[in-house]
Amino acid sequence: MLEDPTPKRLRWRAHHRGTKEADRMIGGFFDAHHQQWNAQEMALFEALLEEQDVDIMAWCIGTQKVPERFEGEMMIAMQRLDYLPIDR
Repeated sequence: MLEDPTPKRLRWRAHHRGTKEADRMIGGFFDAHHQQWNAQEMALFEALLEEQDVDIMAWCIGTQKVPERFEGEMMIAMQRLDYLPIDR
């Protein structure tokens, strides 16, 4: 059986956003959480990837209100930021 291409495609998109900060935040979140997601959550993350990086990052750090369509457990988990490694 062939592997589902969706996680691979989403991982690539999450890690190739255009800035190192966005790659680490969005890609790091994907790496930490995607294995527990069902099809609906994968679709929600895919829709999130269509948004601008500055908006996603602002929602995560709380400087902009999260749009209703993205409110919920996934955004709450993104806002924890506990999936980001800290370089020392």
